Amino acid sequence: MELTEQLEFGHRGRRDVYEYVESHGDVGQEQARDALNMEPREFGHHVAILKRDGILTETDDGHLQIAYDEAAEEEYEEDEIEYTIRQARQADMTGIVGVMRSAIDAGTYVVAESVADMIDHEEVLLRHNELESRMFFVACVEDDVVGWVHLEHPEMEKLSHTAELTVGVLDEYREHGIGSHLLQRGLEWAAQQGYERIYNSVPSTNETAIAFLKAHGWEEEARRRDHYKMNGDYIDEVMMETDL
Repeated sequence: MELTEQLEFGHRGRRDVYEYVESHGDVGQEQARDALNMEPREFGHHVAILKRDGILTETDDGHLQIAYDEAAEEEYEEDEIEYTIRQARQADMTGIVGVMRSAIDAGTYVVAESVADMIDHEEVLLRHNELESRMFFVACVEDDVVGWVHLEHPEMEKLSHTAELTVGVLDEYREHGIGSHLLQRGLEWAAQQGYERIYNSVPSTNETAIAFLKAHGWEEEARRRDHYKMNGDYIDEVMMETDL
């Protein structure tokens, strides 16, 4: 299922099953059936139809997840470091939250901090519902997450052409092209989904991030004066954007 695909179910029961799985990320079938108070036969039928239509998938341990279409993995080697960039999975959530919090110095990337807090609280990585769509790609070294790119899209017609992006890499793995490849992968995916404009907002004190984005063709579109207050100091928010 494409992340931007219009959700059509044809039956309230199937919508209920989808919404429960979507809001939990990974859920046992018995847990979902009990929570929805469905008879086994009814629940099994709805799951079968959702799996048939490519909306749900079943893991090896019998859990249900949303069946997002996965793009191909990309392998790179730079400066004797081998890494893979691929679409994130629910199982990557803990690694992504850890990397986001390790890679972000307090106060330097407020939007990314908020994203880390949100997915840690929700315990759900990828989202696709009537309010929002959320996608992650990760960079992995020996199956360990060392970087991420995240795109979030509000399900509103007036903003259907836009998405917000965050990107980052652990300090130990910077200067090896990982951030550039993650950014490129995220923008390529966004273009395939039909998005036209991508935003990334950072405090003006994060000169490294601003320089990185400008080096990749991004431009400063707006600046909100004194938007942040950190350690008693007022700091501007810089809104960077790129058109696809």
